[in-house]
Amino acid sequence: MSPAAPAPQRPQPLPRTHFRAFHPIGTRWMDNDIYGHVNNVVYYSWFDTAVNAHLIEQGALDIHGGDVIGLVVETQCHYFAPLAFPQPVEAGLRVAHIGRSSVRYEVGIFAAGAQTCAARGHFVHVYVDRDSRRPVAALPAALQRTLEALT
Repeated sequence: MSPAAPAPQRPQPLPRTHFRAFHPIGTRWMDNDIYGHVNNVVYYSWFDTAVNAHLIEQGALDIHGGDVIGLVVETQCHYFAPLAFPQPVEAGLRVAHIGRSSVRYEVGIFAAGAQTCAARGHFVHVYVDRDSRRPVAALPAALQRTLEALT
């Protein structure tokens, strides 16, 4: 009889030091659900907002006229502590992997000033040509530099 495989590790909250950049996000009245905390789907919106806001602020992504756009192909979130309106939150970002045309971001959602995240997850973009929607042969230089700064 073969030995049993070890049980998978349960995800744990991460500290602020795990992340390279932070973006403040205001909660909204409509973010709360009937249970009095931010609904799970809102976290995915925060991931998208934090990643794209950072890229735009750094001049690495032109959402209106750029030749390259990022399409989400995968996302996941683990929840550790509730957040609720009107609590301000911060999204921590880091890049876990840069491929030829794809990037895996790690995002931590923190109550403002908290040292460990209330939720964490990942978000994968595949960068494609705006018109053809086919993956690019290589990431644009400005995007590559911005992503490398988040690793």
